[in-house]
Amino acid sequence: MFTHLKQETFLLLAVLAAVVAYPLEHWMLHSGQPVALGAGLVLIGFIVVASMRVAHHAELLAEKVGDPYGTMILTLAAVLVEVVILAIMMSNEASSTLVRDTIYSAVMLDINGILGLAALMGGLKHGEQSYNDDSARSYSVMILTAMGVSMVVPEFIPEANWKLYSGFTIGAMVVLYALFLRMQVGPHSYFFSYSYPEKRRRKVPEEEPEPVNVALSIGTLVFGVMVIGALAEVMSKTLDLGLEGTGAPPVITAILVAAISAAPEILTALRAALANRMQSVVNIAMGASLSTVILTVPVMEAMALYTGQPFQMAMTPVQTVMIFLTLIVSAINLNDGETNAIEGMTHFVLFATFIMLSLLGL
Repeated sequence: MFTHLKQETFLLLAVLAAVVAYPLEHWMLHSGQPVALGAGLVLIGFIVVASMRVAHHAELLAEKVGDPYGTMILTLAAVLVEVVILAIMMSNEASSTLVRDTIYSAVMLDINGILGLAALMGGLKHGEQSYNDDSARSYSVMILTAMGVSMVVPEFIPEANWKLYSGFTIGAMVVLYALFLRMQVGPHSYFFSYSYPEKRRRKVPEEEPEPVNVALSIGTLVFGVMVIGALAEVMSKTLDLGLEGTGAPPVITAILVAAISAAPEILTALRAALANRMQSVVNIAMGASLSTVILTVPVMEAMALYTGQPFQMAMTPVQTVMIFLTLIVSAINLNDGETNAIEGMTHFVLFATFIMLSLLGL
């Protein structure tokens, strides 16, 4: 027990931060904007370390069950963190575009940031890296469909009919995810896996992996998400106050939320790319993007229907162009079953473009 607590030092620090933050919330909100901004950034740091522990236990569970189930657990854990933070922030009367901007930022970060950087670094080390192109095509077409239905078409829906279309969107996302889940874990799971060739090497006695306590990992994962939710409650208020009137781009909060949930995935994807396991990278990056859309959208739309307050889900023209450009490039790059450094760089340039446009407030 003591050993486990020692391993969870960062999570315990996050718990301590939450315990301290709640009684000090009033003081932080009434001690001036610099204090509020500083407190918000510190809390973001604690949320990140807590999410790293959540991802660690998701990774332990993932290693136990193997691909494609493993990467599904990883992406679901990341999306769960994102949904919890978003739901709490939206309940505190955040910007009506926060959900849209967060989903957009997450897709940019996952496909162009994570996949781009991983393919670039993996390509520089290994040259060409193989994966199952069936998975890439399946992910791409589902992301395009999900984002088109939930974040492009709403631009043309009359305001009087938003509830009807919101209900339709929830149903469409649920059906898409149900089919995706069946394909990923059912008889067609080979779409999302790849058999890597065995390398001939001198046999070296390997240390047996430490047995995974499934119940403990699940319990810690759930507890970690609860801690993140508690921290997000205070963080959202202090950050909103801290950024108020500073001239910071409106999308900065959305980028922070997306980055918090994606932080653990970045490390996992980079490790996989450097180990020449590009299928895991594709599953993480594309799977996270797809899960972000088809899981976040119905939860947030249901929340909008419950409160009677619609969110602005339709993307701006710039966001729409960037999404379609990203998906076109990914469809071309991920069409032959191999990635290389050039393909990684094209995505990373798109990610840099996304950051620049965000800084310009576009």
